[in-house]
Amino acid sequence: MTYMNRPERGCRKAAALWACVMVFITSLASCSIIDDDLSDCASDYQSVYELQLITNMTTELQTQLATEVNVSNALRNHLSGIFTDYALDVDLSFYSTEGDSIRLHHDKHEMKANQATYTLTLPAHKYQHLALANIVNNKQIGLIGDNYCHTSALRQITTRAATADTVDSHTTGLFTARHAMDIVGNEDQTFHVRLYMSNCAVAFVLDPRGQAYQKVSVCTTGFATQFSIADSCYTFDSIDPIVRADEINTGDNHLCFATVNFPSRETSTRTIIDTDEPFISEPDENTIWEIRVYVTNMDGTITETRLGVHEPLRGGQLKIVKALMNNDGSVHTSDPEVSTSIKLDWKPGLNIET
Repeated sequence: MTYMNRPERGCRKAAALWACVMVFITSLASCSIIDDDLSDCASDYQSVYELQLITNMTTELQTQLATEVNVSNALRNHLSGIFTDYALDVDLSFYSTEGDSIRLHHDKHEMKANQATYTLTLPAHKYQHLALANIVNNKQIGLIGDNYCHTSALRQITTRAATADTVDSHTTGLFTARHAMDIVGNEDQTFHVRLYMSNCAVAFVLDPRGQAYQKVSVCTTGFATQFSIADSCYTFDSIDPIVRADEINTGDNHLCFATVNFPSRETSTRTIIDTDEPFISEPDENTIWEIRVYVTNMDGTITETRLGVHEPLRGGQLKIVKALMNNDGSVHTSDPEVSTSIKLDWKPGLNIET
């Protein structure tokens, strides 16, 4: 199953404006005839890349954790390497617009900044350009099929063979772009390519309210496993993988867990509110994605609570769900767009470590 990602809708006034790459290409040498093999048309071009960010992170923290200052600070620090305009690395591919869209030129650079300048040697030609940032240090994501434009994709990697349906969180914020480039010899050119964040995050904040328990484990599910860079489409497996949540030390009695993953499916009707805020949408009547909470009680029994979220989770978005613990180990939330399903004395399988 796939769906189109359309981050360009309604992003003029987002909390942090456009994630973009501005590529300034100046021809230093050129040729007047383009051969089929392009061997006689090599020219040097200068590219300046600048990365920015679109996210609701600050708004979500201020809205949901206004009184939980310690939790807010801890969560912000935990996600500082995800929601950032700092790119550690960039991967640049230039593809033919003809035939099977084979890659004609490929560059990799250590960026380590939010802006950097590179000199590229590119023949005058029509290209489809794909760019991505921050993939090198993200061991949960692999770049596949990148020899051809329309098969290039980011694929989530299962890290433990014993639990093939369970994955770890992404460790970097992933940014991608696609843009048509018609590079002409003997002419100065400027290309503007906007880069969008392709992954997102979920945070679950639990107030135990003094209830006795041995352990709490959290995971999330309902998210894409692959992102096609050329057409900005997400792909979902037939069985949604389980994403392990990382526990964050809050410094107080609150428990906080977070996952970083690809977005969820959209609503069944794909209704998106016409607004300048890109993360607002009409809720669906059905659960779109889930937070699963496992509380090991003092008697050794485990209570499973499934919190079904009825609003989609999109690239660049942070969603915080707050809940309270009950004396039987179940949890409940006052969020009107989250439904609750409880199973007492739950028996663990292979899909979650408790």
